[in-house]
Amino acid sequence: MPEAIYDLCVVGGAGHVGLPFALVFANAGLKTVIYDINQAALDTIQGGTIPFMESGADLLLDKCLREKTIFFSSAPEVVSQSKTLVITIGTPVDEFLNPVFKDIQKGFENLLPYLVDDQLLILRSTVYPGTTDWLSRWLEAHDKRLFISFCPERVVQGKSIEEILNLPQIVGGMTPEAEKMAAEFFQKVGVEIVSLSPMEAEFAKLFSNAYRYISFAIANQFYMITNSAGVDYARVMEGVKHHYPRLQGLSGAGLAAGPCLFKDTMQLNAFAKNEFVLGQAAMNINEGLVLYIVEQLAVKYDLPNTVVGLLGMAFKPNNDDIRSSLSYKFKKILKFKCKKVYTTDPYVTVDK
Repeated sequence: MPEAIYDLCVVGGAGHVGLPFALVFANAGLKTVIYDINQAALDTIQGGTIPFMESGADLLLDKCLREKTIFFSSAPEVVSQSKTLVITIGTPVDEFLNPVFKDIQKGFENLLPYLVDDQLLILRSTVYPGTTDWLSRWLEAHDKRLFISFCPERVVQGKSIEEILNLPQIVGGMTPEAEKMAAEFFQKVGVEIVSLSPMEAEFAKLFSNAYRYISFAIANQFYMITNSAGVDYARVMEGVKHHYPRLQGLSGAGLAAGPCLFKDTMQLNAFAKNEFVLGQAAMNINEGLVLYIVEQLAVKYDLPNTVVGLLGMAFKPNNDDIRSSLSYKFKKILKFKCKKVYTTDPYVTVDK
């Protein structure tokens, strides 16, 4: 490939996945450019402001701006000027809970004129199993020869910077050369490498989120069983966990959703030809918890004449992300049943 201007280009890099990643590698000294079509978001970040809550991101951004290791562009030409490309386009699900491939396909159709032979290309966001192999074949059919790997993020939102640096990084290279190049890239920030095939890595990402989603469903099912029996679930948890290591991972009940857990569980279900029964049950339980709580409220209160306040609208505490938050399902149902519904969250600035 010709002489590159940038060490790294993060495509779609102004979002929750791309920005922390770009900051970590820019802080490690790599000349990093964030490419995103959202110019307003780029202007905000270039002005020194992180557009969402992310622990430690403000300090890293300030440092990288001062040291001139991070750059911003909405022009796709920067893709061809970079040694390594990290793609943060993932696979969403539609209203029928089936994977939507058009986003990633359209994204690569737009990038195609700017891809350069011998670049390292890393897929970072969740993709449907087999996508990395499809991309390799698709690029080859368009006479592009890149080194392709799927290297999933598995971080907790809000703590991405800390976890990128401390969690092992799964690397799934399409070829031994691609795997070696991706491993060497991540070793620039000193992380442990776990080598898998691309499809193994794709499953690893889906399993990580589906396992958490199912774990939350277990807690929510336990809560509904005990609560219906007039028993305090919190007291049961306290008792069963006391000096009993095998149940330390049992969580409290709550509205489990967010932008990834539900979506990735449904992608796994789609791949399994809708036979992922545990995933389906987890969805019914986690989504059904809202309906259960409303039913419990209706027993105690005259809802048509009741004013209700929802405290907390983000998908989890101490966060400003409302994507897929079940609080909004709660709000929608209560607005139909109650006299008035008020919402508040100290971190959410834009309600819907």
